[in-house]
Amino acid sequence: MARVVVDVMLKPEILDPQGQAVHRALPRLGFQGIADVRQGKRFELEVEGPVDDAALARIHEMAETFLANTVIEDFTVKVES
Repeated sequence: MARVVVDVMLKPEILDPQGQAVHRALPRLGFQGIADVRQGKRFELEVEGPVDDAALARIHEMAETFLANTVIEDFTVKVES
């Protein structure tokens, strides 16, 4: 079985209130030097069979229609070994 990872992040022009809240909290917790924080989602998919071009195309379609809101989010698909 292979693992395919889909990372979903808000587009850069979209405000990220959760990332901003984490960014504001870091200095209070003793973590300095962080310029910005963006929050996202990670999906790990265990794929049966080979991860060929057809399987990746299907996963890309899944991410585009179900895992990400492409109006406000970008996503990447990658195979992990």
